[in-house]
Amino acid sequence: MYSPTTRLLTLLEILQSYKQMSGAEIARRLEVDTRTVRRYIVMLQDMGIPVEAERGPYGAYQLQRGYKLPPLMFTDSEAIALTLGLLAIREFHFPVDVAAVEGALAKTERVMPEKLLHQARSLQEAIVFNVAPPPALLHNEFVSILSAAVRQRQRVYMRYQSWGGDDSEREFDPYGIVFNEGYWYTSGYCHLREDLRTFRLDRVTALELREGSFERPADFDVLAHVLNSITAMPGTDQVEILLKTSLEHAQKIFPAVMGTLEESPDGIIFRRTASQLEWTAHLLLAVDFPVKIIQPPALREMLRDMASRAQQIADEG
Repeated sequence: MYSPTTRLLTLLEILQSYKQMSGAEIARRLEVDTRTVRRYIVMLQDMGIPVEAERGPYGAYQLQRGYKLPPLMFTDSEAIALTLGLLAIREFHFPVDVAAVEGALAKTERVMPEKLLHQARSLQEAIVFNVAPPPALLHNEFVSILSAAVRQRQRVYMRYQSWGGDDSEREFDPYGIVFNEGYWYTSGYCHLREDLRTFRLDRVTALELREGSFERPADFDVLAHVLNSITAMPGTDQVEILLKTSLEHAQKIFPAVMGTLEESPDGIIFRRTASQLEWTAHLLLAVDFPVKIIQPPALREMLRDMASRAQQIADEG
């Protein structure tokens, strides 16, 4: 559990890092209600820290312009979280320069006290990531450019190569970025097609910010749009499986990022799209309740082949 002191210091860090932030967003990040946020703001003001509040239903908080505090030291938990996060980014081959990750690790270690440094080094030596190489590589700067465009609501110019090898140029309003099963995607409004589109970032060959701005629809769900778009892509299978268990139990094994869960009279129906069925087959073998494959037939055949191979290995043994 976080203590009020820890949350107060975290709030101060947030105010130093962002030009302005709403009370609702601060409450979400600190996992408290907006009334508690207002109490923390008053506490900071009583300490002489000039926090300015903007009134109204969409009010926000910010530090007085030009006010700077000395840098705060990391807590033990923050330093360990940073170390683990940087290691994961490196091992999962996220689109970040390796030199940047190593530099951040070195700087983090430099400000750690001796005891904490040994703990961070122990993590690096003890943890082994069994991670397959990413199925597709992309330019490191593309994620940064798109992230800036999403945040600033700024249009981009894109040169794109489709799965069939066709090249095209277009202007695009990016609404968000999604990392799904090893691939990076962006969804938004394509001015060439005059409609919503999803693009895989490893197929983007050029990307530049443009002067034009846009308004993102308030109810747009970027993850849902990407997953629905993947369903329609060539070379993907629509997986539908009946799970003979409760919804609560199914949610522990099949998180939302894997697919959708829907209650039915016969059990829970799990749906997802997959470009490779092996992962789904192995997952079904590991669950502790009966399942029934509704589709695709290829998944049944794959499980039969795996069962036959397992029986052969057992007999030879």
